[in-house]
Amino acid sequence: MIHKTAYHTLFFFLFSFGILNAQQPQKLNSGEIYEQVQKLNFLGSVLYVAAHPDDENTKLISYFSNEIKARTAYLSLTRGDGGQNLIGAELRELLGVLRTQELLAARRIDGGEQLFSRANDFGFSKEPNETFSIWDKNQVLSDVVLAIRKFRPDIIINRFDHRSPGTTHGHHTASAMLSMEAFDLAANKKSYPEQLSSWETWQPKRIFFNTSWWFYGSEEKFEQADKSKMIAINAGVYFGIKGKSNGEIAALSRSQHKCQGFGTLGTRGDEMEYIEFLKGDFPKDKNNLFDGINTTWTRVKGGEAIGKILNEVQANFNFNDPSVHLPKLIEAYNLISKLEDEHWRTIKKQELETIILASAGLFLEGTSSEQSTNPNNEFTLRLEAVNRSSQDIELIEVSFLNNPENGKISGKKLDKNSLFKAEKKLRTALGTPYTSPYWLNEKGTLGMYSVKDMALIGKPDTEKLKLKWILKIAGQPFDVYREIIYKYSDPEKGEVYQPFEVLPEATALVLDDVTIFPDSRQKPISVKIKAGKANLKGGISLQVPQGWKVSPETIDFEIAMKNDEKIVIFNVTPPASENKGIISPVITSEGKKYGQKLTTIQYDHIPKQSVLMPSEASVVRLDIKREGQTIGYIEGAGDEIPQSLKQIGYDVRIIKPNEITETSLAGFDAIVMGIRAYNVISDLQFKQRYLLEYVKNGGNLIVQYNTSGRRGFNVPDFSPYELNLSSDRVTDENAKVSFLNATHSVLNHPNKITETDFQGWVQERGLYFPDKWAPEFTPILGMKDLGESEKQGSLLIANYGKGYYIYTGLSFFRELPAGVPGAFKLFTNLISVGKKEKS
Repeated sequence: MIHKTAYHTLFFFLFSFGILNAQQPQKLNSGEIYEQVQKLNFLGSVLYVAAHPDDENTKLISYFSNEIKARTAYLSLTRGDGGQNLIGAELRELLGVLRTQELLAARRIDGGEQLFSRANDFGFSKEPNETFSIWDKNQVLSDVVLAIRKFRPDIIINRFDHRSPGTTHGHHTASAMLSMEAFDLAANKKSYPEQLSSWETWQPKRIFFNTSWWFYGSEEKFEQADKSKMIAINAGVYFGIKGKSNGEIAALSRSQHKCQGFGTLGTRGDEMEYIEFLKGDFPKDKNNLFDGINTTWTRVKGGEAIGKILNEVQANFNFNDPSVHLPKLIEAYNLISKLEDEHWRTIKKQELETIILASAGLFLEGTSSEQSTNPNNEFTLRLEAVNRSSQDIELIEVSFLNNPENGKISGKKLDKNSLFKAEKKLRTALGTPYTSPYWLNEKGTLGMYSVKDMALIGKPDTEKLKLKWILKIAGQPFDVYREIIYKYSDPEKGEVYQPFEVLPEATALVLDDVTIFPDSRQKPISVKIKAGKANLKGGISLQVPQGWKVSPETIDFEIAMKNDEKIVIFNVTPPASENKGIISPVITSEGKKYGQKLTTIQYDHIPKQSVLMPSEASVVRLDIKREGQTIGYIEGAGDEIPQSLKQIGYDVRIIKPNEITETSLAGFDAIVMGIRAYNVISDLQFKQRYLLEYVKNGGNLIVQYNTSGRRGFNVPDFSPYELNLSSDRVTDENAKVSFLNATHSVLNHPNKITETDFQGWVQERGLYFPDKWAPEFTPILGMKDLGESEKQGSLLIANYGKGYYIYTGLSFFRELPAGVPGAFKLFTNLISVGKKEKS
């Protein structure tokens, strides 16, 4: 049962101590300690299930965690890899890392825990059958069953309805369908028996659907609906000890989903939430969701005595000096340690340990002098411990779990408020794994991440290096596990905490993810070498596809300082004909080979993330023609199209909204609006008249997709003619494309567009197509997903004055960075519309 204990120890270490990924450590005040005691006295759990980050109902998660005091978790089947990013350029796997951390930031606020499956968010799916054709349904179902067996929820709540496929995102419905199936399978010994060597079967008591008027189409229809199987929850409670309403906490939590633009206002007063009973045992008392479930200490054998002690502590809690409760808390700790029920023993022992350490005002911290180290490498560890209570506390010793051969650091008796400090050189073990997101360590598929270690499946993050602190508090031994962290002083932010990481001695990055060769001439390819240690020496080569040539074969380098970088340049010659392939740099140093790139994700609301992935880039030999030279680009929600256009020779200049004036746009051959520009730039409402005047005077304005509705739209008159945006999209990247106006210049000049130009597209054809438009617009392309009518709004072109207004929902923001040849040709033609006639 090693996995079981390790899982719970890590999970509660992370969430109980609040040092998740080396964020500022949480120091519990008396009110927070009291709340932890309340939670300690509640033995019940709730699992909320949905598909993506931002799907969860933070009001309910906060309600169950903070009002009911239940252990509450959110199981998000995916990490949100297929979405868009409003705050940066991270997409796909990197976006999944960012959104994972945003979920963890949300849970730190609302008090929940976070779980995942191995499902990869491959993009929008219209119905669950399509979802299951890309996900490995059996694997994802296995992961949901595993989550139930690990977490052992009494109650499961689905965010979506399993009975309404096709009415929402296919991932949404799929999450509910899998949850319903797993509700029964988790208790079946014949179901995924390989899990039972480490975890036991579990049968939740009841499962619900978190419904609302939205699922009924209107508030009026919901008012008339049969509510006999529904339970109403007033989630608008106020927490006096926090000074916040549940709606305020939920809003703070939801606002952590910053890359999705989900910042929201806090709410106060009564707020009703509804859950519809689906399966299991319906509670006789609708005012008590845990009706029929024993949530007291008598739930476990030997728990009655524990409950008596802890209920007394709760009833007589001393907010001025919580340390007076330490003798009773330690008495309860001894009893919990002897419980036969391993599940509750592990959970409650860790919860109580947190309370004891906080009540004692005990501060324990191990920091590294550097932000990262390497396998089999030395670093300096600095220890700090202080007992801020009158309690008798002794620090026996501290050991480094990664490599016990370092020896132990001896402690001492911790007198009240007397600071203990120590410093020691440690060496990491030779085979220490890198602290990159574990789900990216192996190559997965479009729909699934590859994680073979069952102990890792479901965990939110990669385990970092830890110390074991052996203590005695009032004579009671405690083993406390804490991550080593990196801490420094920033002139602006003050004390800053970051993760302490294990990274390679060397990484390499091809500076351009895609390099386009418009002819057969050679191009320089720049590769950045980053030193993960001091005095890095070696050679670097560049592997190229068959038919391509590279020189020189190897470049020798030396980098004296750790974290310094050096750029080397290879000359790459493409084949004569069109061709696409992958190049990858390989570093050789001291007999070892390194082929990974290191990407850093750093925002104020999440811990710094270091992501290791195979170092690869695309090279594309492309026969492409273009008209015009100078492009103005107005950035929206973040994309890499400007860099892509530069690859084929355009002079791309970024235009800030405040730079748009009556005369500033003259001279540009085309103006391109970044994705969702009208959603995220409010100032465009004052500048749109200048953009349309630019078109009227002979310019080309290319407007990429925007969303309408709940995410806001800042410019009602964004088009010179009627144009209604919808949620129409074509998710099948291989969907057949028909030419509605084959003679139009956009399909013929300067590049002839054929069906082959729509091969090799990634993730989708496009999204948020208009569904109605004025007769001035000419629809160019038709496409559809299986079983649907043809969508004709993916590319619309209208003559306006002397120029052209172009609206496109085609996913160029995905295709150009992926090096899709046909997408480059078509985008070049958009820029060139009308240029032939003028010349």
